[in-house]
Amino acid sequence: MKKIGITGGIGSGKTTVCEIFKLLGVPVFHADAEAKYLQNNDLQIRELLINLFGKHIYSLDNMLDRKKLARLIFNDSAALANVNAIIHPAVRQSFQKWTDSHLDSSYILYEAAILLESGYASDFDRNILVLADEKLRIERVIKRDHISEALVKQRINNQMPDTQKIKIVDYIIENNNKKLLFPQIIELDKLIRSDGENW
Repeated sequence: MKKIGITGGIGSGKTTVCEIFKLLGVPVFHADAEAKYLQNNDLQIRELLINLFGKHIYSLDNMLDRKKLARLIFNDSAALANVNAIIHPAVRQSFQKWTDSHLDSSYILYEAAILLESGYASDFDRNILVLADEKLRIERVIKRDHISEALVKQRINNQMPDTQKIKIVDYIIENNNKKLLFPQIIELDKLIRSDGENW
């Protein structure tokens, strides 16, 4: 079974791309969703985060206050590193268990926003980048999250530039409303499923 990483900047549409892969029968592990689940439900992670930031990091209904956490780690690289050291190994452990239940698949996708930034991309057979123009990405996120353009740009600037990501990945899917999305994904699906050396 081949393991494929897939990523893309905020607003690139990687979630939409993953949904199309699912329609083709490809299992998709959503790392960011799993991280959120673990932050709220894993007692050991909860304890470690409380030790770092105090009980106030969780709300009265025991849900992680993600906005508060984001403010605390935004300009504190040490705090961010500490959080990543707690969350990333737990997500990888969940991924391994999940992978074991999909061994009969031709390939699986691991979808993560910071796949390349985390250095985890090297663990995969190939990596896919979903690309979209910045203007379109900003429009999508404003519509989806109901936040200001300035905040979206700030988030984009905090991520690795696409020009750098392109140099690392193996495949690119353009989601700019210029090229049809389905044909790109179907072609890539066939390529990954092939047993040839050039996949």
